Amino acid sequence: MGGGGDSTGVRIGLSAVVMALHDRQAVVLTIGETEAEAALPFGPFDPAADRTFELALRAFVTAQTGFRLGFVEQLYTFGDLGRASPRATPGPERMREVSVGYLALTRAATETPAARWTPIFDIFPWEDRRSPDAALMDRIAADLTAWAGAEPRRQARVQTLFALRPGLRWNEERVLDRYELLYEAGLVTEAARDRDEPPPAALGRAMASDHRRILATGLGRLRSKLKYRPVLFDLAPETFTLFELQAAAEAVSGLLLHKQNFRRGVERSGLAAPTGVMSATGGRPAELFRFAIPDPQGAPAGGLPLPTLR
Repeated sequence: MGGGGDSTGVRIGLSAVVMALHDRQAVVLTIGETEAEAALPFGPFDPAADRTFELALRAFVTAQTGFRLGFVEQLYTFGDLGRASPRATPGPERMREVSVGYLALTRAATETPAARWTPIFDIFPWEDRRSPDAALMDRIAADLTAWAGAEPRRQARVQTLFALRPGLRWNEERVLDRYELLYEAGLVTEAARDRDEPPPAALGRAMASDHRRILATGLGRLRSKLKYRPVLFDLAPETFTLFELQAAAEAVSGLLLHKQNFRRGVERSGLAAPTGVMSATGGRPAELFRFAIPDPQGAPAGGLPLPTLR
């Protein structure tokens, strides 16, 4: 910490990306919203009173939202100068804010008086490849192409991240890279705000401070983990049909998956065990499954395949 009137201290904040599934949509817990912005649960870390970052995070998320966290994993530390990261501290202290982001998953997407669940693809509409908005994607491609101009490195980033040329594959994990590119090109509201410029036409729902960047990191991390850890079962209900499990994977990845190949992959993984009970919902009954908890003495459980439609 600095001392004196001209020095700049550092304050540590904690931000929570709490994700769930609701009505077959991936949603994130947000608080203190205005009409224009959503915010992640956020609070300061008190080194004198808080024993660990995670305990402090759990405490203030519960205090702000009434919601108790289950699975929690640290994401990244955010503190770039020149961005509201995560927010400027008021008053004469001139504290530089550094935010430690966390990813949390839950099955219970219940509303509370102090918080709501916001669809992730309202914030990142370009990340939903199941039925992409053609007009939106054409606008992004045109704006990024104009920004890239004749600069080869910019052109390569634009074409690769948004798969603008035939033969280039959309990589669903690179959520943060795509958001950072849009920020650098000045195409998102947060970039104009941080540069004191007039805001561009809205491109997804803006978030307070640097929270859309933190959320992009969390979504990219979760999409990556789907393939090598059984994290999808932290979002799925206790019992589920294979159709519901596929819908959950599609809601997180933003991809349409091949039905037969997905089911074969689930069977090979050994992660879903039949319950012997049929679903009681309307329509054709389907068998219910549950997460097959792996042997704690065995190898770590893997993830699920994401075989996309061609």
